[in-house]
Amino acid sequence: KIDCGGGYVKLFPSTLDQGKLNGESEYYIMFGPDICGYSTKKVHVILNSKGKNHLIKKEVKCKDDEMTHLYTLMLYPDQTYEVRVDQEKIESGSLTEDWDFLAPPKIKDPEAKKPDDWDERAQIEDTDDAKPDDWDKPEHIPDPDAKKPEDWDEEMDGEWEPPQIPNPDFKGEWKPRLIDNPKYKGMWQHPEIDNPEYIYDPHIYRFTDIGVIGLDLWQVKSGSIFDNFLITDDVKYAEEFGRQTWGVTKDLEKAMKDEQDEEERKRQAEDDKDKADGKGDEEEDDAEDDEDDDDDDDEEEEEEDKAGESPVEETPTKDEL
Repeated sequence: KIDCGGGYVKLFPSTLDQGKLNGESEYYIMFGPDICGYSTKKVHVILNSKGKNHLIKKEVKCKDDEMTHLYTLMLYPDQTYEVRVDQEKIESGSLTEDWDFLAPPKIKDPEAKKPDDWDERAQIEDTDDAKPDDWDKPEHIPDPDAKKPEDWDEEMDGEWEPPQIPNPDFKGEWKPRLIDNPKYKGMWQHPEIDNPEYIYDPHIYRFTDIGVIGLDLWQVKSGSIFDNFLITDDVKYAEEFGRQTWGVTKDLEKAMKDEQDEEERKRQAEDDKDKADGKGDEEEDDAEDDEDDDDDDDEEEEEEDKAGESPVEETPTKDEL
């Protein structure tokens, strides 16, 4: 499984000197998945037009797992495209809308400006509205239920003042009510004119001199495998080719992965069991060691008691006298 890396197919012109191929070499198409952590999981689709590389503006999602996937990019003469993953469409649209190949057909008229008397306010304050005489009230008032403590000493504590509490009659800042603006004209829209720099290119989809295919890789962990590259103008053939290659192996790969996962699960379960059994044996050994230590302690105490007893004097016998 890729933790962080990109694997892209690049199509180069036939004039490429492959002996000097590098990351700056001009290419026509760059296509493939880019995965890094949780934030980046997308398919890059970069197309070259008039010597400049253009990245698709849409976020094209890719798959992020340990299985092999089939990536397909399709460019059509009607200036549309389609991206498929595992023979399923995940994105499509217009080449002229989803890339910045062309200058915008319309631009804002640089000579136009909003009239000074253009009023964009939908509502205005009512000039006839007046603030009520009893509106202004303090935000806080002395607590009428508070009483001075009996032990309050004004000479020591100063003059007693009741604590402040929120005023239930406080209404905040007064503002006149709003009414519909009779002069309201809506939001002013900047008029547009034809862009003199806009030139439509009907052949964005066309690349006529593809001669080299290569891989552009950036990875922090090795192990990626690439195979079965196909460049064709026959959609049906490409679909059948996918079924005869990836379509044949995908289920076998999934079965093999499931088998490996099951073996790993069993191995982990055995390891956990061995650890649990080992812990039980250690606890049993510790208990036996504790019993042995207790027996040794008892023997040491008996010997100490014997050593601490005073010798008893015996009455000598007649022979000893």
